[in-house]
Amino acid sequence: MNREVVNFFLQHLQVERRLSPLTLRSYEIDLIQFLDFLALDSHQITQIKAQTIRLWLVELSNIGIQNRSINRKLATLRTFFKYLQRRGDVTDNPMQTIRMVKTSKSLPTYLRESEMEQVFAQQEIPKNTFEEVRDQLVLMLLYGTGMRLAELIQLSNQQLNLASKTLRVIGKRNKERIIPMPQLLVDLVKQYQSLNPFQSHSLLLTDKGEPCYPMFIQRLVKKYLGEVSTLEKLSPHVLRHSYATHLLNRGADLNAIKELLGHANLAATQVYTHNSMEKLKEIYKQAHPKA
Repeated sequence: MNREVVNFFLQHLQVERRLSPLTLRSYEIDLIQFLDFLALDSHQITQIKAQTIRLWLVELSNIGIQNRSINRKLATLRTFFKYLQRRGDVTDNPMQTIRMVKTSKSLPTYLRESEMEQVFAQQEIPKNTFEEVRDQLVLMLLYGTGMRLAELIQLSNQQLNLASKTLRVIGKRNKERIIPMPQLLVDLVKQYQSLNPFQSHSLLLTDKGEPCYPMFIQRLVKKYLGEVSTLEKLSPHVLRHSYATHLLNRGADLNAIKELLGHANLAATQVYTHNSMEKLKEIYKQAHPKA
């Protein structure tokens, strides 16, 4: 019964809200973990109380789940129980009295411009194979446009307009945005397409001609960034953070960066101003005689 209710909810997210496969997978993982906890005492998900959710939070904390991840799971439950309430499956929403747990604010992790120059200096060595150019294109798309991983793997050939040097990205909640492409990226796409031996709707393909998947891109990015950086977390999102931070450092308007990143509100973009402030502090310490 519990799993059936969850499946209906996931279908609702996919069909009516049109969430990305990665987001759907996150919802599914969170809810399956919650179902496993409920199964210990044979609870029905439509009959639980707030106290049961609080006990689950305690268990998550005890096994070492970070507060930020716990809050994501709470957000999943909040959406889920609102759905059940609209359907009439529950009358009292148990999430109404549950509050998010406190988290420490962390600045986005990014690579310095000099490190990104090293990444692409290595890539400037002439590439002659489909695989080599594909790897180079993945890095340039992530850093040259700031797109998300989910947006990258869903990218189709039809979304690129090489004549106008623009890229149409389908972001969260199916919201579209247009991103300009630097000439270097346009040239790289043309080279990649000329070497591509496969026929596919998807732009980025694996060595076997299948659409690239998240783990494939994550391994690729980690491999190349690991050659120039000692950061603990080297993910595709680091390139997105680097894109935004470097734009801001070079004087780009915050509202323009918001539109390029596809943020719903300016607050999400303003976090990058903290990175720029840290850079100013470093410059001050190095250059000012009284620092």
